[in-house]
Amino acid sequence: MIIKKYTGKTESEATEIAKKELGENIVIMNVRPVKKSGLFAIFSPSKIEITVALEDEPSKNMRSVKPVKEQNKTAKTQKPQSMADKLLKAQEQGEIPPLKVSQVPTPEPKIAPPPGREFAFQQDESSAIEEKLDSLHNLIEKNLKNEKEEVKAEVSESENIEVKGENTVSDETLSFVRVLYNTLIENEVDEIYANQLTDEVEKVSKPNIPMEYVLANVYQKMVLKFGPADKIRESQDGPIAEIFIGPTGVGKTTTIAKLASELCITRKKKVALLTVDTYRIAAAEQLRTYATIMDIPFRVIYSIEEMKQAAEDFKDFDYLMVDTAGHSLHNEEQKETMIGFIHALEECVETENYLVLSATTKYRDLIEIADGYSELVKYKLIFTKMDETSSAGNLYNIHMHTGAPMSYITNGQNVPSDIAVFDAQKSVKGLLGGK
Repeated sequence: MIIKKYTGKTESEATEIAKKELGENIVIMNVRPVKKSGLFAIFSPSKIEITVALEDEPSKNMRSVKPVKEQNKTAKTQKPQSMADKLLKAQEQGEIPPLKVSQVPTPEPKIAPPPGREFAFQQDESSAIEEKLDSLHNLIEKNLKNEKEEVKAEVSESENIEVKGENTVSDETLSFVRVLYNTLIENEVDEIYANQLTDEVEKVSKPNIPMEYVLANVYQKMVLKFGPADKIRESQDGPIAEIFIGPTGVGKTTTIAKLASELCITRKKKVALLTVDTYRIAAAEQLRTYATIMDIPFRVIYSIEEMKQAAEDFKDFDYLMVDTAGHSLHNEEQKETMIGFIHALEECVETENYLVLSATTKYRDLIEIADGYSELVKYKLIFTKMDETSSAGNLYNIHMHTGAPMSYITNGQNVPSDIAVFDAQKSVKGLLGGK
């Protein structure tokens, strides 16, 4: 894990500097304004400092799911350098500030988002390095006494395995693992991924290492696994066709309207709305109404030839927002029709596909839907109806299962306000029990 700080006149400038040095896969952990100190500091313009992280090693396959009790019996041999060691080393070198158990850092002042990002959520200013996740930390403290008694009872029933004279896992670590595991499961994170994360705790744990360091490691790991949000790309030469696929009733049409509004009203882009959903008249009329309100072109597409003609007619536009019909993945005719339209666009313009899923859909159904569309096209993920669920574990589950990048989330029916770029830090904090 590489953790460094960069400064610039704006967040965008600091981010570009970081990307030039570390590459495109960086994750922004914290953003704060900084001002020079000294006599003439008042005359110096403030700058923006960002803290970024980069995974410096490829992720390795984790162990299979097993109960925590079995993990306690696993003897350890040589360990690679742990994340705790890297965190401590980074602190000694001054790359990150030290964590203090007895103090709560003063919150940094919030800064306004840069132009063009007004509709996105503001970045969560607490990071895993500079501020502990209060809710989960308090939960650990409350449960520590009870958990220790239970762990001691289990350890007394089994052999106390030692390696080089040291206990394999401390009571405090076992207690932390239990609380972490239960918190993830309560937030509907799949057992496979919950066990992977608790295995990480075992790897980085060392005697006398505060749990804040271990918690920061888990937080960073999950943020890095999510990766940066993959938003709509900036159009360069000719239009980009943004194609929205997914089952019926997940909110594709409303999502398209929200994004189209952001593009044409906020970013002043030329946008045309197209629909190939000729099965639901109401969906086409709804999109037509949005197009009329935004004063942008709208067209219903009935054939491959009409799709190619639309690409030609709107060649001077920046974006073509394409709504598709929701259908059963077992309906071969509808699948072939959808793929035909997508391939026709791919021949004419640059394309991006977005699989739109509802956060309220059952996990098993989400897996089936994601796998079905994975056989057809490569896509990014958009999750809708986030306001209708209190558990966001399926976002992590489906991202880990498919490997598809996260893009946007929606949290209501209001157009255009109820949409945001996916925020990995905010989501991970929620999954770990934060508020």
